Amino acid sequence: QVQLVESGGGEVQAGGSLRLSCAASEIIFKINTMAWHRQAPGKQRELVALIIGSNTRYAESVKDRFTISRDIAKSTVYLQMNSLKPEDTAIYYCNIEGLRRSLRPFDSWGQGTQVTVSS
Repeated sequence: QVQLVESGGGEVQAGGSLRLSCAASEIIFKINTMAWHRQAPGKQRELVALIIGSNTRYAESVKDRFTISRDIAKSTVYLQMNSLKPEDTAIYYCNIEGLRRSLRPFDSWGQGTQVTVSS
């Protein structure tokens, strides 16, 4: 299975910014979707941002504050988070779905990175 390694989480004050990165352990033959999800304590995991080709989609709660981007050559997806709010506090998970060089499909998740926003 393709391993995903996340980085960039941490603690920041409200109004601050963080940039999350998620790198695949190998070069991917074909990327179908790249996404970021989050799960706050006591809540269900929710989709934060999704990128398919050049199209992006965001949860209403993060629109105009978060930006998802990717570097295909590095099989890496990013999440730039600006104007952070305490309600953004959660564990953030990346997800990549596509085809490996062997043409076997995969759907992998990162280990999660904690984002804490203090008021």
